[in-house]
Amino acid sequence: MATKKATEVIEIRPLDIQKVQIRIIGDTPLITHKWSEKAKKEMLDAQQGKKRGTKKSPKDPVDDFKSAAYLLTDPERYPDSAAVADEVRNATTVEEFNEACAKGARFGFPATALKDAAISAAYRMGWAKDKVSLRGAFFLDSDIDGLIEIKSDTPRMREDMVKVGMGTADLRYRPEFRNWYFDVTISYNANGGYSLENLLTMINAGGYTCGIGEWRVERSGQYGMFHVGN
Repeated sequence: MATKKATEVIEIRPLDIQKVQIRIIGDTPLITHKWSEKAKKEMLDAQQGKKRGTKKSPKDPVDDFKSAAYLLTDPERYPDSAAVADEVRNATTVEEFNEACAKGARFGFPATALKDAAISAAYRMGWAKDKVSLRGAFFLDSDIDGLIEIKSDTPRMREDMVKVGMGTADLRYRPEFRNWYFDVTISYNANGGYSLENLLTMINAGGYTCGIGEWRVERSGQYGMFHVGN
């Protein structure tokens, strides 16, 4: 006599989206390197087959330094920064740049970089079977440009020698942020596979084993290291 199969009941728990503000505290200086408009134009011209002039434009250390920073200009979220944005862009000396910073100029960093560090660390340490499964586990709030504000001392201009291609060296001028921290809001599904404690542990691991910015830990440096504050 045939028997009826037992009905399998699958419980689908509803999403329980929670938001918590956390503080990310820098342990080593943070070096940023945003793609400048000039560099992006040169890249586009090359991809479109446009000929470059034979004479290379002279290097402007201050302009390179300014261009490598992520300036916050959202007038609704950062009205004081937006008001002095042009002063930062038009600064021709480090002194003028510092004066603009003192008037309220603010700087940011891509939220995705912080998230990528946590995901990379979790995968390397065997806490997740793949990186894709972690991408939807949590999100970091940011402004319209995907940036979160850096709270720090006034950024200083670095001069670093870097290798470009085979045996070629060049000088790079970039901002370095010291005594920095982020106040960022993390959103996650409390009914998901990862608790808030799990996620904070992943972020902490990302700060120690990966870091963010230029010359970070996973790029053979010791910059951009961080931890989650209490």
